[in-house]
Amino acid sequence: MIPTRTFGDTSLHVPILGFGAGHIGSPDLTEDHVGHLLNDAVDRGITLFDTARGYDLSEERLGRHLSWRRGEVLLSTKVGYGVEGVEDWTPECIRRGIDDALGRLQTDYIDIVHLHSCPKHVLEHHGVVEALITARDLGKLRAAAYSGEGDALDWALADGRFDAVQCSINLCDLANHRDSLSAYPNVGVIAKRPLANAPWRFTERPHGHYAEVYWERLSQMNISREGSSWHELALRFVTFHTRAHTSIVGTSSLEHLHSNADIVALGPLSDALAEHIHDAFSSADDGWVGQI
Repeated sequence: MIPTRTFGDTSLHVPILGFGAGHIGSPDLTEDHVGHLLNDAVDRGITLFDTARGYDLSEERLGRHLSWRRGEVLLSTKVGYGVEGVEDWTPECIRRGIDDALGRLQTDYIDIVHLHSCPKHVLEHHGVVEALITARDLGKLRAAAYSGEGDALDWALADGRFDAVQCSINLCDLANHRDSLSAYPNVGVIAKRPLANAPWRFTERPHGHYAEVYWERLSQMNISREGSSWHELALRFVTFHTRAHTSIVGTSSLEHLHSNADIVALGPLSDALAEHIHDAFSSADDGWVGQI
């Protein structure tokens, strides 16, 4: 089974490997496949499922296939946009978004709810944080969270009302781990993009691809893998050698799900290798500040 960690100052205990549920929102996948995949994840101890309003059928499918196991799983979703007839990034949009998610997920509470890449100026002035906190106080969610990067992430951390954040942390992108999060040890941290969008897939710079910025960074880092695959190295590094309490990896493949579980079961890298990766990041181009 996957070990768990206490999630910051909350009462939640999260598995060190979570499930990114974006892929399962695709209408190209059958319900039988999705149901098998999700329940297999729970059976292996991958019990945190991270979704969002914008992930097509994802919330609905999590409710359909996992509501019967609600006591075994942690549900994390994101709100702030896409409510019909309501302006995005308003208190009413937050309230309605949470209520809609409760219905689709077939639950009367959600473990973690994030404001999804909400801009800093909205966080500061538009009442969305207050709406999220009120929903937490009403018992509709257990942890109020922010998902995003940059100045907005820094603001959310300093504000003091968020129980948790979700942000990019990987071997190519340690700016949040090193800078933004270091002063907030009591905040729960979910690492997104823990595999850095797998830039090692490309032998040449993938111009225009979402992995391009990480490909560039990795090419500067001169990392010695000590016999590990890039996938294994990246996942073990984030899981055991960064500020993250849990790493969210998305997949629609049973094979990949099993592989990820097997990788984290290997435990930490050697101290020397982990330090080498941290040093390689620090010694690369100082002008590179992270993935937005």
